[in-house]
Amino acid sequence: MLVVAVALGCAGCGGASQSGSQGSGLTAIGAGLKGPAGLRASVYATGLPTVATLTFDARGRLWATAAGLTGHAGDGVYLIAAPDARPRRVISGLNDPIGLLWYRGSLLVASVGRVDAFSGLRDGHFAHRRTVLVGPVARAENNNLVTTPDGRLLMGISATCDHCRPASAYDGAIVSLRPDGSGLRLYAGRIRAPYGLALIPATGGLLVTMNQRDDLGAATPGDWLAIVRAGQSWGFPGCYGQGGAVCAGVPKPLAVVDPHAAIGSVVVATGQLGPGVGTSALVTEWQSAKLLRVALTGSGSGVGASATELVLGLRNPLGLVLAPDGSLLVGDWGTGTIYRIARAG
Repeated sequence: MLVVAVALGCAGCGGASQSGSQGSGLTAIGAGLKGPAGLRASVYATGLPTVATLTFDARGRLWATAAGLTGHAGDGVYLIAAPDARPRRVISGLNDPIGLLWYRGSLLVASVGRVDAFSGLRDGHFAHRRTVLVGPVARAENNNLVTTPDGRLLMGISATCDHCRPASAYDGAIVSLRPDGSGLRLYAGRIRAPYGLALIPATGGLLVTMNQRDDLGAATPGDWLAIVRAGQSWGFPGCYGQGGAVCAGVPKPLAVVDPHAAIGSVVVATGQLGPGVGTSALVTEWQSAKLLRVALTGSGSGVGASATELVLGLRNPLGLVLAPDGSLLVGDWGTGTIYRIARAG
């Protein structure tokens, strides 16, 4: 089950926002959304049961996953052939598909306890399905996928418990593997829920969104956006940023966002959305209903960056992708709507 499901019982239980004042400096930008005056919003597609993850293929067609959290009748992978086109379910029979990546003509799909590759698309159906990976944790949520410059894949895996110490090193971790599923190894460990993954183009650094524990009451910290390096341990479940001996040697996040935010996808904008956005990490907060911006330095490193609200008016934003034309698509899980955010003018 998606980690964001735990936030359903936490509406309003977080502390003060870590991401700036609500709606400060934002105005109506279209499609019922608020954002900076330099952006314009429109509806790209509707009709999905939910929207979890987005990606484009080599032909510029949009693909989306639906993941139902607790009910899975609509789960699957959908093709939206053009703006305003009716979504068409191409793959069904999956449990919370979250990772979605085109690689050398095959669509890789990560879902609970597995990764599959689909190829040979004809008339809206894939002719071939191949199991890439079973597990590596049977009941764990396999999350976003990215390709590294050396041709390997990185994938986030959510821990199967909120605050216990998992028995497997892969349970609550980022793993590295070859696209055929071989060569599985631990990339970074002891992370409660590494959901969104993105590489910073200028540096190759790996950006990761991390959901925090939900059992801590008022002590619950904000969720994290972090730059994760190979070999790191992030201290779950003992360390959640409170300091002290239990956090000795644990890296610091790049930015802290709202508590109980259910932080989701992340993409890196490098100027496509104009100077008001600039070079930034853009992240969704599923529970807090926000799209946030975290400015990246020239080196794309460091800690203590601030997160500011970029777009409001969504219900449960989760999936993000930069389109070939430079616009940003935002998938709203709660409404099944995909919005297009573009530079005004």
